[in-house]
Amino acid sequence: MSNIETSAPDLIYGLDDKPPLRQSIFVALQHVLAVFVGIVTPPLLVSKALNLDGASEIFLVSMALMISGVGTLLQSRRIGPVGSGLLSIQGTSFVFLGPIIALAKTCISEGRSQAQALGIVFGTCMLAAIVPLLISPFIEIASKVITPLVTGVVVTLIGLTLVEVGITSLGGGFDARTTGSFGSLQNLGWAAIVIILIVVLNSSKSEWLRLVSVVAGLAGGYVVAIIGGKIGFEQLHHLPWLIVPAPLHYGLGIRWTALIPFGFLYVITAIESIGDLTATSLLTSQPITGPIYFKRLRGGVMADGVSSMLAALFNSFPSTTFAQNNGVIQLTGVGSRYIALFVGGTLILLGLCPMVAGVVQSMPQAVLGGATLIMFGTVAVSGIKILSGVEMDRRASTIAAISFGLGLGVTFVPDIIQGMPPIVKDTFSSGIATGGMCALFLNAVLPGKK
Repeated sequence: MSNIETSAPDLIYGLDDKPPLRQSIFVALQHVLAVFVGIVTPPLLVSKALNLDGASEIFLVSMALMISGVGTLLQSRRIGPVGSGLLSIQGTSFVFLGPIIALAKTCISEGRSQAQALGIVFGTCMLAAIVPLLISPFIEIASKVITPLVTGVVVTLIGLTLVEVGITSLGGGFDARTTGSFGSLQNLGWAAIVIILIVVLNSSKSEWLRLVSVVAGLAGGYVVAIIGGKIGFEQLHHLPWLIVPAPLHYGLGIRWTALIPFGFLYVITAIESIGDLTATSLLTSQPITGPIYFKRLRGGVMADGVSSMLAALFNSFPSTTFAQNNGVIQLTGVGSRYIALFVGGTLILLGLCPMVAGVVQSMPQAVLGGATLIMFGTVAVSGIKILSGVEMDRRASTIAAISFGLGLGVTFVPDIIQGMPPIVKDTFSSGIATGGMCALFLNAVLPGKK
């Protein structure tokens, strides 16, 4: 195939251009604002779900920011075959959120401590991160096997299965259930303020306001909680100015029976990254066919795997290429990968400063829930959009129906597999993995047009 160059008439600075310092910093801050909530939300939700103490929560948030910065530098600067060489930002993946919480809770229910459970999560994520490294040379084949039908089912399941986590946060979180304040008027009021702000800003004609709507919504809810006297900053005085990264802080364990579903999820995130990297190539006038294009895809998926391994080593969760930064490129007209130096450096500095994580950690659960409910619903809508482009004949409808039924069924009634052997329970404990593997299997074996 020949290389096809795409045109981006609004592009002010191309991929290899160097914008002036002032403009570079301004554009980089827009990228950071676009990804900040997405990076810190998974560690916040995992911490709340596992009832971790404040220090552990701050540590996990800090490490997530730091690793996102390192991954961004790796992805954009390219080291050997690793990295796409595009202005692509790495962040914590939502895909693994439900399975991580389920695995950690299973380990705790078996008598392990919270720290041991996290060590097993990180070890399993690290070993399973070999998957994107293995499939990166075969990107063309993988994208043919995992069709839009399979991807659409999985993305929709990600959003639908995480809605439970979002609505729990909206009501006040897991702690509120024990204190009796779950679903209180105060919690619902905070969440309503966040949702209203996000909806109003997202409906604006200004692209910039739409881009920062989630950050602004959270900030608004946070300010209201401060005014109401529900947030104190006394704990910030006891935080150090600098946090020292501690590799394997929680140790390292492996849940061998969980490798199959986690490995499958890495395949799905690789396919998502292909879409994000293709969009970035389009916006920066780079080829979207031919050897250069596939070299970028291979390097980008490989960077996802390496970043996820580093994340597990430094006590963070799997990393993936974020999509929302393509909106910033389109908005600013700046596609220079030089910007990634400032984005990555800023994220690393934010991660090393525990004050930032401390402010985030003090956010009321209901405020966070107002934003995450919309975010997870948006993920589900993205999956529905993918499925809308699929010809829903009898074969496709059957695959989608069975996959959704099993995926959501396992999510809502997890004890359905309690009588199964451990390997079966761990493999199918995640509704995302269950529905996704079902869709992949049926798509491969059912006769008819694929």
